[in-house]
Amino acid sequence: MPNSKVFVTRAIPADGLALLNGQSEVEVDVWPDMLPPTYEELTQRVRDCAGLISLVTDRVDAPLLAAAPNLRVVSQMAVGFDNIDLAAATARRLPVGNTPGVLTDATADFAWALLMAAARRVVEGDRFVRAGHWKAWHPTLLVGLEVHGASLGLIGFGRIGQAVARRARGFDMRVRYYNGSGPVPEAEAASGATYAPLDTLLAESDFLSLHVPLTLATRHLINATALAKVKRGAILVNTARGGVVDQAALHAALTSGRLAAAGLDVTDPEPLPMNSPLLQLENVVIAPHIASGSLQARTRMATMAAENMLAGLRGDRLPYCVNPEVYG
Repeated sequence: MPNSKVFVTRAIPADGLALLNGQSEVEVDVWPDMLPPTYEELTQRVRDCAGLISLVTDRVDAPLLAAAPNLRVVSQMAVGFDNIDLAAATARRLPVGNTPGVLTDATADFAWALLMAAARRVVEGDRFVRAGHWKAWHPTLLVGLEVHGASLGLIGFGRIGQAVARRARGFDMRVRYYNGSGPVPEAEAASGATYAPLDTLLAESDFLSLHVPLTLATRHLINATALAKVKRGAILVNTARGGVVDQAALHAALTSGRLAAAGLDVTDPEPLPMNSPLLQLENVVIAPHIASGSLQARTRMATMAAENMLAGLRGDRLPYCVNPEVYG
């Protein structure tokens, strides 16, 4: 490959950086801060780059791509890529990579962590103890909802949704799913899940877990209208994207008792401003977008992102490409 400069928008795990730094032809420029570069800084840093390794917090749009005429590959260290203008990249015949599959189990595990924590009020209990309020055992203290034998509704039934469904079998749950593209019969036997219309899922599920990408069709899929159809006292879990949920409607459902609780790994915006009304609610567990944050998953994500980058710089097909039509 010719001498190539690559901008990495945050310090990714060491194994990925080692792959890039192991190539003498590659000059690696890593953003050093914990906070992401501003859009203006990102635009400036990629002007003379052949490659960009981005994260979901980086806006990679048409003007930015136009400002980087030497760019040959964008490699996203994430499964989702709604922060990237894919149409603009494809128009430039610029391949865009992602990191699918590797974070499936880590994310499914974390969806269950949120579900259990919200159902059994684990975070509330922790705060209760640390505040010095625990004086004695009491039969009505922080009573939560049982998971075993309950009904689980999955909205989205890709890799992660299916992994969540498989875990539900250990709790003897009744599992149903809604998928925008229709039933997925080949996955039903392994997961024990059955297809249901969205309105049925909303009305009959004790727990609802979101696993759809953020698109024009799914933005605010869970809005006031949808939440009005939800079974009263249900629990909502979101490890997909914050924009799938209308947060004003979510707050109203949580304060009215329509929802008993929520477990959120993603919000809109991220991070939540400290004056967000969701932060004032005891019945919400909020994590800082860490569902894929196992050591194993993040390390593999970094190496996959580096593999995509090196392939693109060589002019080879990306191993994990989201716009393969650029090779047509």
